[in-house]
Amino acid sequence: MKVYGLIGYPLSHSFSKGFFAEKFTKENIKDCIYDNFPLPTIKELTSLLKDKPELCGLNVTIPYKQAVIPYLDELSPAAAQIKAVNCIRFIDGVKTGFNTDAIGFRRSLEPLLKSHHTNALVLGTGGAAKAVQYVLEALNIPYKLVSRKMAPGAVTYDQLDADVMEENTIIINTTPLGMYPNEDAAPEIPYQFLSSQHLLYDLIYNPATTSFLQQGKEKGATIKNGHEMLILQAEASWEIWNDL
Repeated sequence: MKVYGLIGYPLSHSFSKGFFAEKFTKENIKDCIYDNFPLPTIKELTSLLKDKPELCGLNVTIPYKQAVIPYLDELSPAAAQIKAVNCIRFIDGVKTGFNTDAIGFRRSLEPLLKSHHTNALVLGTGGAAKAVQYVLEALNIPYKLVSRKMAPGAVTYDQLDADVMEENTIIINTTPLGMYPNEDAAPEIPYQFLSSQHLLYDLIYNPATTSFLQQGKEKGATIKNGHEMLILQAEASWEIWNDL
């Protein structure tokens, strides 16, 4: 039996377990199970690996995407650059970390890009923003980070004027603002300057249309939530574990 799973804490609202259970059934994949392994501290990973020698792969969620790195033997180039891991592959005792958030984000963003989508604003500077920055750099799309506080290499929300909004036609929300149950919250950008030229991408997938996306939609912008990214990053994990 091949065992896969998810580590993080807490894991009450895990997307992955349901996704893989459905995948195994639908694709008639035998001898594989996917389970949740809630770890109150990352130190407990050592015991988990000892207790489950049949582990073939793990996904990693908050708060351990960075804390897990010292427990690994190798990192993929993307994971090394992003400094975050959400997928671990076990082969012959070697634990390799990958970042499939970047793969999922890129695969879901690329079909939406038009010739006028030349510059981006990345809202937020946390861990999720790192994968987004990696992808934008790979696609040669210049970007500005937007932060509530002054930070090196970032602009603040009150610096977003008509000119900045017109120049940056891709706007990506990597913050948790607007996530259920605080659905009325939204990043404080000047929505009045949005147009049909804009593409708004929200990493949040619950609710399906956040206030951020709704306000973009009302201005004629193209909108996209994080649900497909979530599916694509899970599929990318499966590809990595099975060397597809």
